[in-house]
Amino acid sequence: MEIKKELINSALVISLTGRLDTTTAPDLEEVLDSSLEGITELELNMAGVPYVSSAGLRVVIAAMKRMKKQGPMKVTHVCDDVYEVLDITGLLDFLTVEKENS
Repeated sequence: MEIKKELINSALVISLTGRLDTTTAPDLEEVLDSSLEGITELELNMAGVPYVSSAGLRVVIAAMKRMKKQGPMKVTHVCDDVYEVLDITGLLDFLTVEKENS
């Protein structure tokens, strides 16, 4: 998985490319843990993510919980398969999600 960070003032955009699964979720978790201090807005750009496992969902949920105290979080450019996973797990009720074609 490729992880790119872009900081604009106190807003952080993390762009992901590749599968977010058991192998790569710890990498994203490490980036988030080391990057969210002082962040008031977080965007996870998943334009290049074709698949998210339960391990990946756990990292997204942890980021969501942390950002509740700091500011808004959104997940953008989500493909249909990942959107379906977010829907089935009920995360669409708690996350701001923008589909790929939005």
